[in-house]
Amino acid sequence: MCGIAGALSLRGAEPLGPRVLRRMLTALQHRGPEAAGEYYAGPAALGHARLSIIDLAGGLQPVCNEDGTLWAVVNGEIFNYVELGRELRARGHRFRTESDSEVVLHLYEELGPELLERLNGQYAFALWDEPRRRLLLARDRLGVRPLFYTVVDGTLLFASEVKALLVNPRVPRRVDLCALDQIFTYWSALPGRSLFGGIQEVPAGHHLVAEPGWDTPRLTRYWTLRFTPDGQAGRDDEGYAGRLRELLVDATRLRLRADVPVGAYLSGGLDSSAIAAIARRYAPNRLQTFSVAFADRVFDERLFQRRMAQRLEVDHHIIECRPQDIGGALPDVIWHTETPILRTAPAPLFLLSALVRRHGLKVVLTGEGSDEMFAGYSLFKEAVVRRFWARQPDSRLRPLLLRRLYDWLPELQATSQPYLEAFFRQGLTETADPAYSHLLRWRNTARIKRLFSAETRAALEGYDSRHELDALLPPDLPSWDLLSRAQYLEVATFLTPYLLSSQGDRVAMAHAVEGRFPFLDHRVVEFAATIPPRRRLRGLHEKDVLRQAVRDLLPDDIWGRPKRPYRAPIAAALTGPGAPEYVGQLLSPDAVRSAGLFNPDAVSHLLAKCESSARVGEVDGMALVGVLSAQLWHSQFIEQFDAGLFPERRDVVRVGADAPVGVAP
Repeated sequence: MCGIAGALSLRGAEPLGPRVLRRMLTALQHRGPEAAGEYYAGPAALGHARLSIIDLAGGLQPVCNEDGTLWAVVNGEIFNYVELGRELRARGHRFRTESDSEVVLHLYEELGPELLERLNGQYAFALWDEPRRRLLLARDRLGVRPLFYTVVDGTLLFASEVKALLVNPRVPRRVDLCALDQIFTYWSALPGRSLFGGIQEVPAGHHLVAEPGWDTPRLTRYWTLRFTPDGQAGRDDEGYAGRLRELLVDATRLRLRADVPVGAYLSGGLDSSAIAAIARRYAPNRLQTFSVAFADRVFDERLFQRRMAQRLEVDHHIIECRPQDIGGALPDVIWHTETPILRTAPAPLFLLSALVRRHGLKVVLTGEGSDEMFAGYSLFKEAVVRRFWARQPDSRLRPLLLRRLYDWLPELQATSQPYLEAFFRQGLTETADPAYSHLLRWRNTARIKRLFSAETRAALEGYDSRHELDALLPPDLPSWDLLSRAQYLEVATFLTPYLLSSQGDRVAMAHAVEGRFPFLDHRVVEFAATIPPRRRLRGLHEKDVLRQAVRDLLPDDIWGRPKRPYRAPIAAALTGPGAPEYVGQLLSPDAVRSAGLFNPDAVSHLLAKCESSARVGEVDGMALVGVLSAQLWHSQFIEQFDAGLFPERRDVVRVGADAPVGVAP
């Protein structure tokens, strides 16, 4: 796990000097604090900040092939590197290291860009093909690891995080208001965009190719998630569960490959408990597990966390997050996520990764991805209930099923039936829309845009992000069943751009901790997509096949526990007597007016409402976090970003033909 950076001059000149590249590596030092390397070859430059996990002694990057004609920097892990390495050595390839990253080069020699179809991993890499004078940038299928790029003055610049690009004074700092509109609709910018104008992200499952002489890079999709539930129609429930168990065990076993100890997160729910239980059986070291607990019992799950830890007989560590801890961490969270967020949930995970690091670990397994692939979220049940109701929209009985949704939200359960029906009736009969399952959520979130300033509204006049979203969706999506469409949308618009980023890679790598996700092994994902929808969601019972697959691994009270989403306090963390000082400063009329994104009067009204209310509603809570985090983002990256704060990294080792004597190759 690392950070990567570099450049390619599309005009064939020197792309950038060593001083700039080394400052970019300084901006990524939290991702790779242990070593750094650089390589230059005519129009190309590659840089790498290393977190040593595999081949601790010999894994310095950039890494090359046998004759030094191919060079790569890799962020992440290739989990099937042992099998690929064995195959490639049999074909005559000579390896310089025991690193998983080197298989990328030798596989490229065999297959070119099609190598991506053979990789089982979570990665973002850059590969320089000297004979073809071609740069290949690639990102894993689900987008676990980030990769950003921009073209400035004829030079393509790339890096794991945007701040490393901003170190270059030629890169402008400006807001992409269309991306802001998307964040306040979908919770994140749509794939390919970032909130930084002119800076794009390589989308999940894509690779990008650039060569000197080209005006722009060429982006290609190499993988897409497709639900084909009729593919295994003859398999019974036991067969699905058995095959899932095999795949999940192997995915976890592969993700235990490391030359350092591997721990696991325990949330107290089914998913992380199942992964920890499998890891406990195969881990070569005594497993350590880590959990977030909350002082507020509404959010706390430590009872179930401890129950599972006792069952596994592991070394268990808990960090209790108080509201003031969350408020205090939020500025650091935004610095690392590089985007506004609509929940405080990333803050406790930021603090949790710090706990992991304090206990000497660099790698943890987590349960992310299960809810998306096995229909764990209440959103999927909501779509089923509303679709059922829409067939008889005047029915008095069908909307009573709404009471079976979101049982973990006491304020919703206390709401009157007429209010529930009025809320969930919005867009009820729009069932032909391929995004039917998500329309209510998106419209609810979009209410926050009422806080936009007149200038922001004017700039966005006539813009409809739905056109951009529709262009990204599979053309045949409307023909898929309701559940499959909903799951695809959740992966594309929430899992990859938000959950794996703001609650995943960014807050973990802020403390140089690598999260690994067995449920996102592409074999598990592709198999889950073949399970018929009625077996993914049996009535309103979620994760039916998964529960069967892991039945023997879990205590009854965790195995049968209904899904409870991870949440964190909002109002208590950001308002009241203990509110952080920065909240009042950034939400003051002068600060809001200066940033220009929001209406100062509307923001003041929102803050006063949140401060005076005993319980902040769903939309107001999202609005408070969203506006505050956008103000933090604007302050940190637009108003006050200082490239001079990133001096040249001093531990950089140059590799390649012009490297000092004794350095590879």
